[in-house]
Amino acid sequence: MTSHARSFDGLDIPADFELGVATSSWQIEGDVAGRGSCNWDEFSAIPGKIIDGATGEPACDHVHRLEEDLDLLAWLGVDTYRFSISWARVIPGGVGELSQSGLDFYDRLVNGLIKRGIKPVPTLFHWDTPSELEHKGGWSNRQTAYDFAQYARAMANHFGDRIDQWATLNEPWCSAFLGYCAGYFAPGRTEEGVSLEAAYNLILGHGLAVNAMREVGATNIGIVLNIIPCVADTSDMEAQTRHIDGMQNRIFLDLLAGNGVGAEIRQSCSSITNWAFVRDEDNAVLSTPLDWVGENYYTINRIAAAGASDIVAIGQDTSMFPACPPVSFKPRGELTDMGWEIVPEGLLMALQQIAQALPGVPIWVCENGMAAPDDLDDQGRIAYLRSHIAQAVAARDHGIDIRGYFAWSLMDNLEWASGWTKKFGMVRVNPETGERTPKASAHWYKELLA
Repeated sequence: MTSHARSFDGLDIPADFELGVATSSWQIEGDVAGRGSCNWDEFSAIPGKIIDGATGEPACDHVHRLEEDLDLLAWLGVDTYRFSISWARVIPGGVGELSQSGLDFYDRLVNGLIKRGIKPVPTLFHWDTPSELEHKGGWSNRQTAYDFAQYARAMANHFGDRIDQWATLNEPWCSAFLGYCAGYFAPGRTEEGVSLEAAYNLILGHGLAVNAMREVGATNIGIVLNIIPCVADTSDMEAQTRHIDGMQNRIFLDLLAGNGVGAEIRQSCSSITNWAFVRDEDNAVLSTPLDWVGENYYTINRIAAAGASDIVAIGQDTSMFPACPPVSFKPRGELTDMGWEIVPEGLLMALQQIAQALPGVPIWVCENGMAAPDDLDDQGRIAYLRSHIAQAVAARDHGIDIRGYFAWSLMDNLEWASGWTKKFGMVRVNPETGERTPKASAHWYKELLA
């Protein structure tokens, strides 16, 4: 019988199952003057790109409130904390000299976590490309993959004595398709064929980075995907759903699994690219063995006929899927503030798709949470977290090697193009003063963790 380290509110958490929270650099750090410029700084300066005009300064002012936030994590009692390193903070131009002040900040963060008994899990790229590299094409430029590997090597070399779990990329789907296809995210380009090249180069950069990090002794390296189960609303939408699944999920899983770009995907996107950027000799790098894989889960894609739904769900739009056929997205039932259907069982579906594509690779849920109205008594968020943690734990009963769960997010932050208008945090952050106030969900999670 499995011993339970935690049993609370109907949840039985196995002793070896880690619970944590997650954040990302651009969304919380602030201190823009203390780092190089990144694509999101330039994107947010364009009127209308961020819905409320918010920029990366001061965000949550995390750089200047580090000790307070570390104490908040300790109060919460998390096992582990997933954060991202700002490439532009440690290498302001993307390549070249390391910034001592940037390294010093992350040294204080990592050492502060370890001092408090919290395992640090850094992600090397959470969408904030140094501006100088973006000006050279960003991820549409193959050279960025090699530059990323050198950055990864430098981070592994510097922090490797204290970090025992790393992620290379966060959600390459967002970087590639929201950034280069839909123009909804930085850098704001709308070039379908280019976005496929960006997706390919991201996975190439991941593979090169893993190899570079291992050369300097880093271990336990993974990648974080956002596999979203794609469900046809009616039986006549199967082909369209298959295409969207290919762009959302299979293109990344296939590359990582060593299958290359599949014939079906090549054909369905043949109108927008000739796939000349794909090289057979890359396959060994693209499919570099993983130590683990992360899944960021929030909802499913429910695909219906064009015009069948007028619900606006952020991230669910045909412009975000290269060569997308005419469809609409049709979330049902209870929705979050992002317009996302709440489907806890979809998490198990996503984990099963990953496990089938990458058998034998341990999985962590690296983000899961909901945008909800700004209310300290956020009972809806508690119900969401409880139902999804239950699904994550139950995945073991389905033979899935799942090791842990990170709630998104520790605190309210800049929700990318939505600015401060969407609240994912278990801790309220006042955008004017930066004051932190734990919500009911934070107190609930603290009890679960205790």
